[in-house]
Amino acid sequence: MATGKIKKLVRDRGFGFIADADGKEVFFHQSGLVDVTFESLNEDQAVTYDVEKSDKGPRAVNVHVA
Repeated sequence: MATGKIKKLVRDRGFGFIADADGKEVFFHQSGLVDVTFESLNEDQAVTYDVEKSDKGPRAVNVHVA
């Protein structure tokens, strides 16, 4: 499981980006959240997640607040 921080939230579209320890950004969709609502997330919040391949590149899934 990877760790990172919420870099950007696009509230009206239900997605955002997580910055990992190396500064790389990973896309996530609100459907990939576990035990947390999208509305309760804040930028710079620590999270853990798994990365899976998608048609558009890597995507964070199983996103948990750390």
